[in-house]
Amino acid sequence: MNPCLLDAHCHLDDAAFDADREPVIERARAAGLKYLVAVGGGRGPDELDASLPLAARFDFIYATVGIHPHDAARVEPRHWDRLRQAARAPKVVALGEMGLDYHYDHSPRDAQKKVFAAQLEIAREAAQPLVIHCREAWGDLRQLLDGWAATGLGGILHCFTGSLDDARTLLDMGFLISFAGNLTFKKAEDLRRVAQAVPCDRLLSETDSPYLAPEPHRGRRNEPAYVRAVTATLARLHRLDEEAMADKILQNFDAWLHRRRSAP
Repeated sequence: MNPCLLDAHCHLDDAAFDADREPVIERARAAGLKYLVAVGGGRGPDELDASLPLAARFDFIYATVGIHPHDAARVEPRHWDRLRQAARAPKVVALGEMGLDYHYDHSPRDAQKKVFAAQLEIAREAAQPLVIHCREAWGDLRQLLDGWAATGLGGILHCFTGSLDDARTLLDMGFLISFAGNLTFKKAEDLRRVAQAVPCDRLLSETDSPYLAPEPHRGRRNEPAYVRAVTATLARLHRLDEEAMADKILQNFDAWLHRRRSAP
């Protein structure tokens, strides 16, 4: 019997799923996915709420809405009104993914910081937590998040790739740490050491599909059903059996949903 699983971050609106989106969702159900979080904005600011129709159609799918740092330079004033409206839609559980990406620098860093700060304000207005994307920008991220812990809203560090010190800083701010398929890669020993040090009650699993397919699927298109490989790796690192780790991850997500609903 498959354990019940969580994919806390996937891009089901991505063009990679245009030919077979519903079969992908059916395979996720068959693999034991209890919750799946579809992340909006993967196709740019004009699609910041593309996850909403999927969440409306499928009871086990939740949604986020937001603007990716890659697209910060493309944001126009009209997008802020759209984001404010989308943030209050049924089944939206967070704003994001938002953040900073200094690895690719697809948008100027000043634009990234400005767009991130604007989304923080909208998240406060809507009493929504955050889904954070951060690559090689941890210092600026910490600075921009100064005071966020006081909101009680917290959020998720998705596809975590930072250091243990980075993880501890964000844990202290009330964030959960989510790991993706790159945790399974042969050369990811440093990342696995971080995952091993993160307390079990602060862990989540994700695919970031269609990207970062885990071993043994590496090199193919990723999909939510493959989150089991991430869960199994976390179980091994924490010396738990797979079902116990899957249960713990679901408990973490359930508790997070409850906290965000009761936050001021």
